[in-house]
Amino acid sequence: MTRQLNEEEEAVSNSCREEEKIIVQLNDIYKQMSPKFERCTGISQSRLDILHKLFEVDEISQTALQREVNIDSAAVTRHLKQLEGKGMVSRRKNPEDNRITFVRLTDDGRGEDKSLPGRKGTLHLESLYEFHQRRAFSFIRYVESHPG
Repeated sequence: MTRQLNEEEEAVSNSCREEEKIIVQLNDIYKQMSPKFERCTGISQSRLDILHKLFEVDEISQTALQREVNIDSAAVTRHLKQLEGKGMVSRRKNPEDNRITFVRLTDDGRGEDKSLPGRKGTLHLESLYEFHQRRAFSFIRYVESHPG
């Protein structure tokens, strides 16, 4: 009985080490893709998330936008100020409550947001090819050998 428990504990421990390796590899892939994404699109993932959310709505409060994109409020403010400086977004205070700021895409911002998916798609194809060449086979083998 004790031997069986030790074998099960060892199997669980080995499984956890394998899962940790996959998490580290996925994190490495993310780190490699982020700069490529920015170079290809000319925009950070956070800023793109903001633009995409704004594209989905006519207008949204800055607080609601921050919650939707899950980026801290100071970073959202910084991104919005830079996007506003480029003429991509406009902000206005709520006339009934000056503590609330509404944000919306300008016509230029809407046009820019529509052009990003093509640039993003090219990046995805390039990145997937690189990923495939370097890690896909070992990743697939692992996933197939550890169902569920």
